[in-house]
Amino acid sequence: MDNYEINNESTVSDEEERYKKKRLYASGVALGVASTLAVGAICAIVLKIQGYDIAFPEQKGADTAITEETIEKMKLLEHSIGLNYYKTDVDRTKEADQIYKGIVASLEDPYSIYYTSDEYLDLMADNEGVYYGIGAYVSMDKSLNLPVITGTIEGSPAESAGFQNGDVIYKVDGTSVQDMQLSEVVDMIHGDVGTTVTITVYRKGEPDYIDVPVERGEVKSQTVNTTMLDDNIGYLGITEFDAVTPEQFKAGMEELREDGMEGLIIDLRSNPGGNLSAVVEIANEILPAGDIVYTLDRDGNRTDYESEGKTPLDIPLVVLVNEYSASASEILSGAIKDYGIGTLVGKTTYGKGVVQRIFSLGDGTAVKLTISTYYTPNGTDINGVGIEPDVEVDLDYEKYNESGDDTQKDKAVEILKEKLGK
Repeated sequence: MDNYEINNESTVSDEEERYKKKRLYASGVALGVASTLAVGAICAIVLKIQGYDIAFPEQKGADTAITEETIEKMKLLEHSIGLNYYKTDVDRTKEADQIYKGIVASLEDPYSIYYTSDEYLDLMADNEGVYYGIGAYVSMDKSLNLPVITGTIEGSPAESAGFQNGDVIYKVDGTSVQDMQLSEVVDMIHGDVGTTVTITVYRKGEPDYIDVPVERGEVKSQTVNTTMLDDNIGYLGITEFDAVTPEQFKAGMEELREDGMEGLIIDLRSNPGGNLSAVVEIANEILPAGDIVYTLDRDGNRTDYESEGKTPLDIPLVVLVNEYSASASEILSGAIKDYGIGTLVGKTTYGKGVVQRIFSLGDGTAVKLTISTYYTPNGTDINGVGIEPDVEVDLDYEKYNESGDDTQKDKAVEILKEKLGK
């Protein structure tokens, strides 16, 4: 569930190129990604850690936790481990990584993360639209504080293994994931092609937990799917916002128009977000002229993302959302609601209204930090709140998995038929 950008340099970028979420499939679970190309020249200090020169922007008047006292204390801790710990084969690289992860974790921000070099490479690979894992969409259930599977990619290992919407992930390879961050669970599911991961899930209606072994594979992302329903109602589902999504969206819309589409359903349910540039490009295809979204950073600097309004949608629209629709999904659905060009149906969205940027640290590692809050065109801050649908409808996951009965989609069709006079 990320809105973020990647900075491939060792200094902070001034220009946003894109953000991501890749919907958690890590490795099969989709994670969001974005890229930033332009780099601003800034004054920086250099901190030497384990032989690396890591450049940081100068903090004017800011306090720092890295003092002579804390450095000495880290050395003292390491010395104590070296003298007293009952094992001698301590992985010092892992130890250092945990120090860096701990610094970022101290922010108590679930979206700010330190990436090791391997994790950063995985993240960059995700940006290409190819995943190495199981091909399951995963979001965090806030009430359980556990990941839940919200869909699978067609033809993926997860689909073949029989995962169902609503499966709650309890363990990965026997390790409980309770209270873990979603990114940590994704890392556990990730692995080399051909290897097997066993995911323990709770499935409603089953008397006990289910162990599902699944062989990891290469999963290519098709983020947009379309079909023509009865009464010339077009259906277009977006599973996540990647670099490939805008072209897939345009192709899908063209196909539906050629088939005689008179009304449109855009399905953003369980779409965790993704690339900021992607959702802006898609919104530009259907919105009137004006703001799509704007951001404010900690200093009050505002950045506007605007629609040119050259091709506003001229047919009735319904947008499907649920409690797992997050980030970029909320940008699109929020703008549609504010402009009044469509009806939102489903459940209140996740409520992730902040943007991250990824900064390379110059040694193959990176850090993702929350840098700003975003607002809908009418100035609504949805972070922690979400967007309420115009028509609230529940979905029975158990019934949906058994018979395919989709009450939310049925309601969308009903509304469009009324608008079309059918």
